[in-house]
This record gives sequence, structure tokens and C-alpha cells, in this order.
Amino acid sequence: MAGIRLAPEDPELSSQQSRGAVVSDLISDDERSVAADSWSIKSEYGSTLDDDQRQTDAADALSAANFPPAPSSDYSSDKEEVETEEAAQSMLGLQSYWDSAYADELTNFREHGHAGEVWFGADVMELVASWTKGLCIDISHGQLPNHVDDTKSELVDQGDKYLSTWGVLDIGTGNGLLLQELAKQGFSHLTGTDYSEGAVQLARSLADRDGFANINFLCHSICKVDDVLETKLERQFQLVMDKGTLDAIGLHPDGPVKRMMYWDSVSRLVASGGILVITSCNSTKDELVQEVESFNQRRVGMSQEHEKDEEAGRDPPFRYLSHIRSYPTFMFGGSEGSRVATVAFVRS
Repeated sequence: MAGIRLAPEDPELSSQQSRGAVVSDLISDDERSVAADSWSIKSEYGSTLDDDQRQTDAADALSAANFPPAPSSDYSSDKEEVETEEAAQSMLGLQSYWDSAYADELTNFREHGHAGEVWFGADVMELVASWTKGLCIDISHGQLPNHVDDTKSELVDQGDKYLSTWGVLDIGTGNGLLLQELAKQGFSHLTGTDYSEGAVQLARSLADRDGFANINFLCHSICKVDDVLETKLERQFQLVMDKGTLDAIGLHPDGPVKRMMYWDSVSRLVASGGILVITSCNSTKDELVQEVESFNQRRVGMSQEHEKDEEAGRDPPFRYLSHIRSYPTFMFGGSEGSRVATVAFVRS
């Protein structure tokens, strides 16, 4: 087999190039470290940081930095892939990301009639709506079911008369398609809120097109768009739905703090005896139950500190009610799980 003859290598030139590459890498690392240490991301929900200008400073620092170009490579390290994935996840927790996403989806709807993305898929959305209907009917009839999706309630067929009194709120409604599905199930008092004005405009446009003009969306012409973490809603609802909103909040750079704010806010939106239904792809059923238990302990502890009568603070705000058991499951590391979890909690 014929070989390929390479030109002789100049040792001195090669040494200089090698030293230059090392210096370039060192400069790149140092400059990136200085720039990274000089700013932090400002919360889109209201900063918990000391400096309200950090987001602006961050953009300025990144645009002004004169980083040497990284050497080209056909391969990426595992660390780089992880960092890229984490950055994408953090973006999903920012309002600016969703404003941009729904601006695009609103344009696609106006130009092509597209409804946009259905989080978790249409099958999951339909199952959540029908399962929630059965849950609400049984509760209206004085039952607290444990296996709602395993057996069909005898009351489901006559459910409309029970559902007509249920006030429903969908937080982080997005394109509002979950509310449309709930309307098909017989719910009639439906409200959707979102902190992205583009999402609310898209949801209203789709509802009008699809014949669901009775769904109420809080849009800019009526009041400011509503952020569940700092909600301006003064009424309570018998049913509060969350399909992916807690997931997005958890991806915020201040995710743990934002999740605590979420539970404080949602506990004020769910009426006594009402239900909170959460659908998540980032948390398992057990993790959601544990998170509620942690919130309950925190709230009970706070109540006992402020109440003279300790008996007044012993009632936990939420307790686990039921969860969907019919999602496909898989085994990993000796544990069984599913890619989606839907869990219902009842408000004390």
C-alpha cells in the first residue's frame, strides 16, 4: 500500500506554536473567569440579588469581552455538553425565553393557523383532562378516590351538573389548549393566566377560532398579565391546573427560591376543599409529594410562631389526594418511573 510522505517539521516553529497555544488558552480561561465572576443573572420574576443592574451588566460584559477564539476541534468534551444542556435549561426558566417563543408561535398562528407546541403531547393533555373530570365528580359526590384512572366512576356520565359549579384556573396557560380540553369535559367556568402577553394573545386567538369564547384569559387589555409567583388575582378557585409551569419555574437560575414562592402563591389561589393538579416531566410523583410535605412543614411552623393558639397552625395546607397511574412506565437503576407525573393535592 502506498504511503503519504509528510513535509519535515521545523522543531523551533512547532515549539513556538505550542507555547502560543498554551498562552492563548490561559488568557482565554482567565478572561472568561473574570467576566463570569463579574455578574449574575437577574431574576425575571423580580430579583433576589443585591444589584438590580446585573442583568444589564452581564449583557454588557459578554458583548464587550474580547475573548480569543477557541481552537477548533471536531470533538466536544462531556463537560462542554453538560454546560450547554444546563444553559438551555436555565433559559427555559426565564420570561424572556417564553416571550420570544410565544411571539414566534403567535406569528405562525396568524400566518399558517398553527396552534403551537402541546407540552407533553396531546395524549397526555387529554388524559389529564378526563382524569381530572372524574376526580372532581367523585369529590362533588363526597368521595375521595384513590384509583381514579383505574375504574370509571359511575357518576362521570352525568358529570356536567357537578362540574358547572367548579371554578377552574390554569396557571401558565401557554396556548390555552388544556382549558379547551377541560371545556370539552364539561367544565364551564374557565380562566387562564400567563406572565407572557404573547401566550395570552395566542390562547385567546385559538379559543375564539375553536369556538371556546367562554374561556376567560387575563390579557393586557383587561389587566396586566399575571405571574403566578406574584399573582394579582384576588379570588380563589375550586380547581387549579399546572401543566409544566412548576417545571419551568424550577429551571430558573433561582429555581429553589422560586419554587418556594410558587407554593406560597398557589396555596392562596386554591379554595378550601379545592384541588391542585400538577403535571410534570421534571419531578416524579414521590418528589412532588415530598415537596408538598416540606411546604406544609414550613407553613405549619410559621403559623405556630405567629399564632398564640398553636392549634390554629397545625393544619397543613395541602395533602396528597391521587395521581395518574396509567402512564407508561420504565425501569431505571432498579426503580420504576414514567416520563410524566400527574398528581392531585386537596387544599385544607
